[in-house]
Amino acid sequence: MEAIAKLKHLKGSPRKTRLVIDMIRGEGVSRALAILKFTDKRAADPIAKCLNSAIANATYLAEQQNIAVDPDDLWVRTCFVDMGAHKNRRRMRPAPQGRAFREQRHYCHITIEVTSEEKPKTEKELKAEAAKARRTAEPKKPAKKAAAPKAEKKSKAEKVEEIEAPIAEATPAETAEAVEAKGDAEAADAKDVETQTPEALNETKPADEKQQDTNEELERQ
Repeated sequence: MEAIAKLKHLKGSPRKTRLVIDMIRGEGVSRALAILKFTDKRAADPIAKCLNSAIANATYLAEQQNIAVDPDDLWVRTCFVDMGAHKNRRRMRPAPQGRAFREQRHYCHITIEVTSEEKPKTEKELKAEAAKARRTAEPKKPAKKAAAPKAEKKSKAEKVEEIEAPIAEATPAETAEAVEAKGDAEAADAKDVETQTPEALNETKPADEKQQDTNEELERQ
C-alpha cells in the first residue's frame, strides 16, 4: 500500500527545509515522528503534519480496497522539497552609505510518500548476510591436539641438592690435593708481587711532600 501527501507554499527556504526532511528518509513512521518531535527546527512541525496526512491517506486507501494495513508497518520511501513561488513579496533592507538591498520571502513545497512494502536491505546488511553465509558454508576446522604436558619446575631445594651431590661424592684425598694446589697458586702470586721499598713509595708521592720530608731530615741532623 502506498500513499502520498503534499504540503505547498510552506514559509521558509527549501535549503533549510531539506536539512530536516533528510533526517526521516528511509525511516519507519513511528521513528520519523519521534525524530521530528525532538528536532529544534521551524520546519519540523509542518513536516510532521504532512507525514501524519500521508499515514491517514494510506489507512483510508487500505479501507477503500478492503486491505488491512498497520500504520506501524509503514515507512518513508520518498520525501523531497521543491522551491515554491515568491509571490512577488519583496522587501527592501537598508544598507550602508544610503543604499538598499532587496530581499525575497522564500516558500517551498513538501512531498512525502509512505509505503507498507518490504523495506529493501541496505548495503551494510547485505554484506553482513554474505559474511554469515560464508562462515556457515566453510567446513569446521579440526580441534587442535592436546599440547604435551610441560616439564614440572624444580624447586630450589632440588636444585641445591643437584649441585651439592658431586661435591659430596669427592673423596677426602681429592679435596686435600685441591687445597694444596690452591695454596701453591697463592704462594706463586705472592712471589710475583714486588715489595715496595721506601724509595718506591717516595716516587709515588707528590713533589711538595718529598720536599717536606727532606726538610724534616735536615732539621733532625
